[in-house]
Amino acid sequence: MPNLSAAVSTARLSSGIEGIDDILGGGLTPHRMYLVEGAPGTGKTTLALQFLLRGIEQGQAGLYITLSETRAELISVAGSHGWDISRFTILELLSDEGLDPRYEQTVLHPAEVELGETVRNVIDQVDKLKPVRIVLDSLSELRLLSQNPLRYRRQILALKRYFATRECTVLLLDDNSSDPGDVQLHSIAHGVISLDNLVHDYGGNRRRMRIAKMRGMKFREGYHDFTLDTGGINVYPRLVAAEHHTPFDTNVLSTGTSGLDALLGGGLIPGTNALMIGPSGVGKTTTVVSCLIAALERGERCVYYVFDETLTTLMIRCATLGMYLAPHVESGLLTLRQIDPAEISPGEFASDVRNSVENKGAKYIAIDSLNAYLQAMPGERYLLLQMHELLGYLNQQGVITMLVLGQHGIIGEVQNDLDISYLSDVVVLFRYFEHHGEVLTAVTAVKSRANAHERSIRQFRLGRNGVEVGEALRDFEGVLSGLPSYRGGTALLGEQDRLIDTSQR
Repeated sequence: MPNLSAAVSTARLSSGIEGIDDILGGGLTPHRMYLVEGAPGTGKTTLALQFLLRGIEQGQAGLYITLSETRAELISVAGSHGWDISRFTILELLSDEGLDPRYEQTVLHPAEVELGETVRNVIDQVDKLKPVRIVLDSLSELRLLSQNPLRYRRQILALKRYFATRECTVLLLDDNSSDPGDVQLHSIAHGVISLDNLVHDYGGNRRRMRIAKMRGMKFREGYHDFTLDTGGINVYPRLVAAEHHTPFDTNVLSTGTSGLDALLGGGLIPGTNALMIGPSGVGKTTTVVSCLIAALERGERCVYYVFDETLTTLMIRCATLGMYLAPHVESGLLTLRQIDPAEISPGEFASDVRNSVENKGAKYIAIDSLNAYLQAMPGERYLLLQMHELLGYLNQQGVITMLVLGQHGIIGEVQNDLDISYLSDVVVLFRYFEHHGEVLTAVTAVKSRANAHERSIRQFRLGRNGVEVGEALRDFEGVLSGLPSYRGGTALLGEQDRLIDTSQR
């Protein structure tokens, strides 16, 4: 599938929201009528205001026809976003006369298909302003005035023909108050944008949109997350990895720890992802930070997404091991992002990662941890699909991705929230083991797609100088069973320190 954002047509009309334009491959076809549908509170009015404001920026006159909200309400909504909507015309179609029973008539006469008195005001405004963009809010009022489906359909068709002769691009807003199975508007409209608002048991609402129909153009199908906040709507197009590829150098890069490099067959290769998996407290996060610091010292930009702990705790913990992150943050090479899984959607997260890579030039991306990321998803199957696309995208961009996955349990049989190892190019396994009454840590590379890696097990330790990986230990038993023990004669890291201290004496 070609890159839709690269296929922008000069004949397209911007919707006012970059994400929607990207999904549509450039924007809306001008001089057509579009339906924007969604329950109350999904953001239809905000989308419509952004549509008109973008037109004003491009020198296109706009007209907002309201049947449901007053001018004061619209001005208040726009003011909350910091927008000045005095630059386009607001026409309140229903006046106080609409409350009089004598005025209970359809907008278009059903027999002669002619406009009623209230719509003549619209004609006068359109002929006077010659607007390029028009918003009609909302169709539920027209539906009630029409009294039956046939008359309602005729009214919409008449309005469609009228606006088409004036070369207007029109958004019709509908709050889905009709029968859910009634899709007659879908057949009339040139395109349909559907907005949803999902409410979970905990956390903020999750908003998503999809293009239900769009004639004459190729668009990105499926649901796309969006947010509605101060400043308007931001849409995050669904990530399709196949649309993104950049040439990159595939030379092996050091992790900054010689023992870990030897274990991995030389280090990490751009365009691959490495999964650090093990029980809590074993050193997964510190290993990721150690790899990032090596990249930072080479002058490469890194972004660390932290789900599990606060940034302050992370920086203090790393400083005690001699790994100082603050100077790199101040230099701008390192970006630390605290992520709250309850308040961010998967699409928004993927969009932030794309921005880090494409606009900030990040070469290392760390996600810590996948356990917390799982909580941001509506279901495990979606997590795997989203992560598959995200990792595919990062690999094609030449980014080294570091992933952390915590396992339940400390000793014995450990369990995973999910199995994502099949998506990983490199899998590094951490385990606790017992030796002479001490609890130590072992590390081994169980998978590497890109290069030949060691099959041995090495001791792993966090010292004053950061991560230490010892020599290969051959006489391990039960590492993969969850209850490893070492019965060999090779000196361990702690024993080596004691031998050095003795020799110095």
